[in-house]
Amino acid sequence: MKPFLSNYNPQVYAVMRIVAGFLFLWHGAQKLFGFPSAMPGDVPAFITYVAGPIELIGGTLIMIGLFTRWAAFIASGQMAFAYWMAHGTKALLPILNNGELAALYCFVFLFISSQGGGIWSIDALKNDD
Repeated sequence: MKPFLSNYNPQVYAVMRIVAGFLFLWHGAQKLFGFPSAMPGDVPAFITYVAGPIELIGGTLIMIGLFTRWAAFIASGQMAFAYWMAHGTKALLPILNNGELAALYCFVFLFISSQGGGIWSIDALKNDD
């Protein structure tokens, strides 16, 4: 018997990539533009001016599936860095250091970087996948 939903693997992967990119780009928009809500005033400038563009541009590229492997790889690295700089120094486990989102983004983007854009991506239209 076929595993549940296995006929829809490409579509479900595409939806995951699109949603992950969409959610990620808003972190960059918040850092760079204060939209949809402003960042706290005590955020270091390097987080705003280094992480913000990676999140905004990387999230957009991942969402539309353009240069997907590279964008997701860079985003994954940024999230690994963010985890260890902001969360991992407080406690080892993500449940204790509030780093669950950074850890999850890190591994979702690592997975996306290994899989590429898939269907419903510009990379697939360009045959770069």
